[in-house]
Amino acid sequence: MIPAITNHTSLSGMENLLINEENNFINVGERTNVAGSRKFARLIREGNYYDAQSIARSQVENGAQIIDVCMDDAMIDGAEAIKHFLNLIGSDPDIAKVPVMIDSSDWNVIIQGLKVVQGKCVVNSTSLKEGEADFIGKAQILKRFGAAAVVMLFYENG
Repeated sequence: MIPAITNHTSLSGMENLLINEENNFINVGERTNVAGSRKFARLIREGNYYDAQSIARSQVENGAQIIDVCMDDAMIDGAEAIKHFLNLIGSDPDIAKVPVMIDSSDWNVIIQGLKVVQGKCVVNSTSLKEGEADFIGKAQILKRFGAAAVVMLFYENG
């Protein structure tokens, strides 16, 4: 017997999140994104990661199925901040049960996040704007880490 082919995406924190046709709407918590929350950005700039952690916990308690973490701010060392924050929320079972979306325009920040995140995460975002070879190289790295990717629909010519 040939097994049925299913179209789905599987992400995980400590718990599995299966995305398929039956649940194609997923709540992504955007408040742990320095561009999405002034309070979160201020706490991270001040180095107050424990209070920032409470924002992540609140998002999960209020139904977020994925936590979007972004540290893209000129006043923040994004690579160090994402590493510290992901390690902190990864130690909290109430937060760590949901997958993480590593959201950055800086590839070094993404790599730092991939090195410490638990489970199978998703990276937001990749594209072909730097060319096909660059995209393929980054996609291979994401695959090696077991990460899913949000791919933007533009490339170097538009």
